[in-house]
Amino acid sequence: MLSFLPAPLIGLLAASLLALNALFWVPILLLVALLKLTLPFKALRSRLDPVLIRIAEAWISFNSGWMRLTQKTHWDVDGFEGLDPRGWYLVNANHQSWVDILVLQHLLTHRIPLLKFFLKQQLLWVPVMGLAWWALDFPFMRRHSEEALRKHPELRSKDQEATRKACQKFALIPTSVVNFSEGTRFTRVKHQLQQSPYRHLLKPKAGGIALALNVMGEKFRAILDVTIVYPDGTPSFWAFLCGRMHCVRVRVQTLPIPRHLVSGDYATDPVVREAFQQWMQQIWRNKDAQIGTLLGSGRS
Repeated sequence: MLSFLPAPLIGLLAASLLALNALFWVPILLLVALLKLTLPFKALRSRLDPVLIRIAEAWISFNSGWMRLTQKTHWDVDGFEGLDPRGWYLVNANHQSWVDILVLQHLLTHRIPLLKFFLKQQLLWVPVMGLAWWALDFPFMRRHSEEALRKHPELRSKDQEATRKACQKFALIPTSVVNFSEGTRFTRVKHQLQQSPYRHLLKPKAGGIALALNVMGEKFRAILDVTIVYPDGTPSFWAFLCGRMHCVRVRVQTLPIPRHLVSGDYATDPVVREAFQQWMQQIWRNKDAQIGTLLGSGRS
């Protein structure tokens, strides 16, 4: 534990270890991914998918290692019993910070299959990381504003088709599909602009989770509803690297797949859309109440 060092020095050390870890594993990922591209038969290519996943899991494990070395964080977690690293899961979480991703990876890697996130198209061009996400078949989505969708409604069907293709890939090997239903990171400004009915959450968007269930509903073992709370305030990424995330509380609730909604067409059937939204809103009301309880349970 190096938490006795000054916070800026811890931050520089953690950032260096984060970067060096990525620079070590990404070239290995790319070599395997390029080899996969050159193979002529799908059956041969699919044999390299588990290799790519093991490389990614090793990368995440090393991240967890430097986190333990540089951070003095109290991890208050519950609900991880009975998870299966060989099953398919749909992970639904609230979203406050880029730190959420490292928290999810640290806690869920090896407990369930590799987490795969839907990423904005622009992130493909992030140095080093964009190539890594491409090699791991993370789906890159073009997210359009509501104004653009009103002017060009055909863009919505293109987004849905891209999501559908990504989910079809996920169905080939055990995968955990991560969905941040708020669609963006929570801030008080966004909360006020939305006039969100929830105290601690933005309004949930049901479209992404509906499409994932529609394509992969028969594969998913369960939905993991993950609630992440930072009792001392949401940390920036730099504050996290500096060791200023003193406590994080994470609760996981395993929910059944809503089989009566899996086969419905969310995009075109208003009855299905209303049912999905009501189901999602109930989950969000429960999550909002849970966040309030966790924030009120004292500092650690």
